[in-house]
Amino acid sequence: MRLRACAALLLFLSACATSAPSPTGRASPNPRITNLQRAAKLPWSDEGRCVVQEASQPWAVVVERCFEALDSERIRFHDPTGRCTVASAGAATLGLGVCVLAAPEIAVGAVMVLGVVVVGVAIKEALDAYELRHAYPEEAGTSRGMEVASREAEAQRTPKPKPEPAGQDWQPPVPPVHVDRTGRASCEPVPVPHAGEDAPHNECADKFPPNRYPRMDVLVGGVRFDALQVGVRVLWEIKTHRFDSYPDFIRRREIEKELAQIEKEQDAAVACGYGYVVGVSTQSHKDALLEAAPLLDVVVTGCKR
Repeated sequence: MRLRACAALLLFLSACATSAPSPTGRASPNPRITNLQRAAKLPWSDEGRCVVQEASQPWAVVVERCFEALDSERIRFHDPTGRCTVASAGAATLGLGVCVLAAPEIAVGAVMVLGVVVVGVAIKEALDAYELRHAYPEEAGTSRGMEVASREAEAQRTPKPKPEPAGQDWQPPVPPVHVDRTGRASCEPVPVPHAGEDAPHNECADKFPPNRYPRMDVLVGGVRFDALQVGVRVLWEIKTHRFDSYPDFIRRREIEKELAQIEKEQDAAVACGYGYVVGVSTQSHKDALLEAAPLLDVVVTGCKR
């Protein structure tokens, strides 16, 4: 009976979720951004992560897949038309709420939010990144981090560094980044493609924090980081060396090199109001870093090479 009720509800949603034509006769240029802006007015218990993931889908699909992530304690639904009440019979509050939210012509005035809505972190970051890419397309590139002409010109002027041995987490030169009106590097996160082709390292950077921009590094304050954690303002540096297999002398040299890189990244993160974490594959690597820098935030990821 429940399956039949849900099936009927979804059929109804597919019919009622199509918005009426705009009075001006012009469609929204970007349905994903329209969905994010609409979701920003609602309270989410997951900081909007589900909405960001599904935002490219039609709004009815976003509502269906993310409804359970709404803060149910702060939202109330009303159906003055009675259409959703009939369509969702047997599906209780879930069916009524999904139907009301999914149908634009019903949702106006039918959703009441208790208290002030603070835009979910994930939604705000997605909207900010979109605005940045359109305000500064020459630096930010597209939403998938495609390289721009200015970056290609810079690469032609700059000699290519010699490749390092595999497994050394080599960091290539950072591409041009957006600067604010004072001429300083911007603190807005700008996704760029992962550096290098170290698949195990990139997989760890995407999955462990987890990364807000899968398959992407992120530029903050003019510095490249391996990941920006989903839902919080925390930047990550990922290390996947086979540290345990190194001789003692090589270990000491490796820690010295890492600390120089970490200091630069941590300074940029703190200056821009972000937390900073170093992820390493083994406990011995963590112990060696903390012995040299006791206040560093180091996490054992367990990622393998």
